[in-house]
Amino acid sequence: MQRTWLGLYNYGMIPAFNKLPYSTKTLVRALHRYVLSSMIVGLLLFIPSESFQQGFVHSPVSTLKIVEIGLNIGKDFARNGDAESARYAAEFASGNLAFNLEGLREHDPSATNELHISLLDLPASIESDSTQEFDSILSQLEAYDIQAENSDLVVVDMLSAAYEEYVVALDEENDAAYEIAKAIFSESKAHFEQDADLTVMLDLEQQSFFNDLEEGVENRMGFVPVGNIVSAIQRDLLGTQTAGHDQEKLYENIRVLYAKLLEAVDAGDYDAAEELAIEAYLENFEYLEPTLEIVNAEFMYALEIDMREELRGMIKDGQSPDEIRGFLEGSILPDLDRGEEMTVAFLATTPNPSAVNAERTLKERGDSTEGQQAEVRTEIDFIRSSLQEMLIHYENGDYASAYATSRTAYLDSYEYVEIPLRPIAPDFTLEVEYQFAELRNLIKEQAPYEEVQKVSIAIDRNLDESERLVTGSGQIAPFIAFSASFAIIFREGLESVLILGVILTYLDASRNTRFKSHVYYGILMGIVATGITWVIASYVIEISGANRELIEAIAALSATAVLFYVSFWILNKIEHKKWMEFVKAKVWQATTTGSATVFILLSFFTIYREGFETVLFYQAMFGFAKYLEAYVGLGFILGIGSLLLVYFVMRRLGRRLPLRVLFGLTMGIGAYLSIAFLGNAVRELQVLDIVPYTSMLGTIPRLDINLATMTGIYPTLETVVAQVILLAVYLAASSYVLILRPKKEEKLASMRKSRKDKF
Repeated sequence: MQRTWLGLYNYGMIPAFNKLPYSTKTLVRALHRYVLSSMIVGLLLFIPSESFQQGFVHSPVSTLKIVEIGLNIGKDFARNGDAESARYAAEFASGNLAFNLEGLREHDPSATNELHISLLDLPASIESDSTQEFDSILSQLEAYDIQAENSDLVVVDMLSAAYEEYVVALDEENDAAYEIAKAIFSESKAHFEQDADLTVMLDLEQQSFFNDLEEGVENRMGFVPVGNIVSAIQRDLLGTQTAGHDQEKLYENIRVLYAKLLEAVDAGDYDAAEELAIEAYLENFEYLEPTLEIVNAEFMYALEIDMREELRGMIKDGQSPDEIRGFLEGSILPDLDRGEEMTVAFLATTPNPSAVNAERTLKERGDSTEGQQAEVRTEIDFIRSSLQEMLIHYENGDYASAYATSRTAYLDSYEYVEIPLRPIAPDFTLEVEYQFAELRNLIKEQAPYEEVQKVSIAIDRNLDESERLVTGSGQIAPFIAFSASFAIIFREGLESVLILGVILTYLDASRNTRFKSHVYYGILMGIVATGITWVIASYVIEISGANRELIEAIAALSATAVLFYVSFWILNKIEHKKWMEFVKAKVWQATTTGSATVFILLSFFTIYREGFETVLFYQAMFGFAKYLEAYVGLGFILGIGSLLLVYFVMRRLGRRLPLRVLFGLTMGIGAYLSIAFLGNAVRELQVLDIVPYTSMLGTIPRLDINLATMTGIYPTLETVVAQVILLAVYLAASSYVLILRPKKEEKLASMRKSRKDKF
């Protein structure tokens, strides 16, 4: 028999546990009760928060009652000369008080501290035939005058404490624990009967449960049936349901399938036997894993391997029916019985297993070995190709092949992704498992293609998330995210800084300073309008739901187009002379009108045009730079700082900026970003099954997911072709503007000079 500690490990799996002092062991057990209590109370959504805080976990009433029972049992042991059992009972009382000190201190801090110290000192002072120490502490309990605010919660609390001690009693044959459990069970019944109305059917039913519980404990019934009774009482008191029925059904399904498997093997139909083995594991045991893993992770993994690999391997190898039967009946089926027993016992006092999962210490994102990360990337690539193949089969009406392919994608690949992923994100892992199950069920039902495609897309997207969780952010991707963010804000802000700097300088020089305040008004309006645009864009993406990915792809394509245009616009003005002519023309238009409105509008649109582009670019980047947001934010902040420095250099120091270098740099960065955005946009459209997917694995380097999203480089023909074409356009245009056109202009100038010389 086993019991859980924090719902994760059984005490027998912790060799050092039995060597711990009484106080430490009791504290551990009290912690277990604390967690169980937290989970039960967490289900009471109908209880006001104030009641919740004063209820189950921190209930002074239940704590004092449990402590009092422990002391009275210890007193009886001491009176009978059993000092060891008396010390155990004293430690039990002390451990329970220790985990509920804060709740008691809120009512009477002085008395609580005195009681706490007395309980800590009690075990060492216990002697045979002496009850004086117990009487002294029991008198301290009388100082408390606390009324229960929720009687049902007190009963539930006491039942959990009693059940935990009952499990200890059976596992360790501990008579002291048994007497404590028996006494708390009895007190919980008495507490229930104080407020019970036996004319009400529900209370009458509850009383019958308590009678059954009392009889079962008296006869030292196994902890599973006792746990079932405890669970029934708690469920009725709290108004909750457990997953016990579903669990039982799944275990029974597996047994039925294995019985059919043995029949198939006896008949020589090994193909049918393998199908049954896969169904037993894939469609049934998979849904038992989350709870069983909480109960005993090592046991669950061992059983999983036996069912998924060992049994299938024996069937594939064509081993004899006797060998397969021996393995099933001698190993798997007994382990299933044991697993069900442990699960039922766990669910008996834990109506909400997911709450225990929250108590687990999870690994950090990226906390896996390089070997695991490489394997995950390989398996994800295979799954993605399999999903594409599955959709082709399904669209062509080949449902059998589609089902086999989807099953293989999960059973032979994603299962290996789960190994490093589950300790990092167990809930997410379970979500993907359910998605695969939903996909298989849709294929079985021959659902419309659009439904199958929708689930396939969701899985495909979660493959990226799986890789991110396992591999972390990497080393290069954060630097690229930072650099790209810095480049965006610096590139977009540079033009605004230059134009506004020239305007303000001109106004100072021409003594038209009265217009400067209007320039500032326009700047402020532009910044506010940019902020509003960001909020609207974020909101639209947030509410887009199922169309979010399509909107993000459109945003990336739009960003690509704008960057393409802006890059060539800058390229045409890369010469300082041309740029100054452009700026002077803008300023001249504003000053010649002499209108304040013109200056407001000029500065507003100077800011907002760049701000609108900035919103577009950052929205596109945030769509791909997942878990790299901090680096994007840092790049933005430093970019703003650099723009302020540029403004200071222009306005305060009157220095001439190297515009050719700055514009050349920003043009190159814009070209890079547009190529990256284009690759990501095409890839999004591939995931949505809008653009074809032609794998080039083995030809194009397969980058880490974070590095891939920051460069847009994916091993598919479509993304590569799109990026190569755009890169070729940039190279051709740059060569023309920077090399061919200057040479042509120089040649024309030379020809004009030669003609003048002739005349």
